[in-house]
Amino acid sequence: MDICKIHENASKCSVNTMECFKVLSTQAQKISIATLCGLFGTLCVFENSLVLYLIFSSPRTRRKPSYLFISSLALADILASIIFVSSFVNFHLFNETNFSKEMFLLQLGGVNTSFSASLSSLLLTALDRYISITRPSEYKLLMTRKKAWIALGVLWVTCATIASLPLLGWNCCTLNSTCSELFPFVDDNYLSSWICFVMVLLGCIIYAYAHVLWRAHKHVTYMEKHQVQVGKQNTRMRMDVMLTKTLVMVLTVLVLCWSPVLILMIYSIFTRLSDHLRKVFAFCSTLCLVNSMVNPLIYALRSKELYSSLRMVFSQFRRQMKASEDSPEAETTHKSSMIET
Repeated sequence: MDICKIHENASKCSVNTMECFKVLSTQAQKISIATLCGLFGTLCVFENSLVLYLIFSSPRTRRKPSYLFISSLALADILASIIFVSSFVNFHLFNETNFSKEMFLLQLGGVNTSFSASLSSLLLTALDRYISITRPSEYKLLMTRKKAWIALGVLWVTCATIASLPLLGWNCCTLNSTCSELFPFVDDNYLSSWICFVMVLLGCIIYAYAHVLWRAHKHVTYMEKHQVQVGKQNTRMRMDVMLTKTLVMVLTVLVLCWSPVLILMIYSIFTRLSDHLRKVFAFCSTLCLVNSMVNPLIYALRSKELYSSLRMVFSQFRRQMKASEDSPEAETTHKSSMIET
C-alpha cells in the first residue's frame, strides 16, 4: 500500500507523512526553488523596509491614514517573505521533516497570517480611497489616525486568529477528516474556508476600486465639461485618483500572482492532484514573493510623496559620501597611501 496517498484520515497524520509532500525530486528543481526564494525574498525585505523607512521618516506621510495602511502592507510582506522563505527552503531543500505537527502548523499559521494581513491591508486602503472619493468633505472626520490604528489592530488580530485555527484543533488529525493534498495536516474544509475568505477580500477590493475609479472619472469629466477652475479640493481629488490608480496596479499584480496558487488550491479540493501539478504548485508559490517584491516598486514610481522622499534620501547619502571623501582625514589617508606607494 502506498503510504503517500494523502487523502487518508488521522492514521496518516504521523510525522513520516511529511515525506509525501516533498515533491521536488531533482537537484535542479531544488536549486531553482532556492534561487527564486533567495532572490525574491531578499529584494522583498529590502524594498519593503525602505518603504517603511520612507513613510515613517517623513512627518507628512506618517500622519496620513492612507500611508499607515501601506505601512501595514509593507510589514506584512516583510514577515511573509521571511517566514515563507525560511520554512519553504528548509522543507524542500534541506529536507527538514523531523519537526512536530504543532511546529509545522505554527509556521503555516505565520505564513497565512502575513499573507492574509497583506491582502486585508489592501482592503483597508481600498476603503480609505472609497471614503475619500465618495465623501471628501467628511473624510477627515471619518478616517482619523486613531480609527486607522484601531482598524489595523482588528485586522491583524482577525488574520492571526483565522490562521491559528489549524493549530488550535481544526486539522485533519484532530478531527479525523480528509487531509489536504497540498499542505500536511491541513483539513480540506479549513482550506476551502480560507479560500472563500481570500475570495471575499478580493471581491470587496475590486468593487471598492471599481466604484472609486467610476466616481473619479465622472468628476474629471464634469470638470472638463464645465471648465471648473482647479482649486484645493480638486487638487486633492487628483492626488486621490493618482493614489487609487497606483493601488489598482498593486491589485492587478496581486491577482496575477495569486491566481495560479488559488486555482490549484481549489482544484485540489475536488480532485486528486498528480505529482506534476504538485510541483507546479510549489513553483507557483514563489509568485507570492514576486507580488510582495513588486508592490514597493509601484509605490516608488507612482507616489509623488514617496518618490520625493526617496530622492531626498539618495541626495543626503551622496552628500555624506562626498563629505567623507573631502574630509581632512580622508586627505591625510590618501597622502599617506601615496607616500607609501
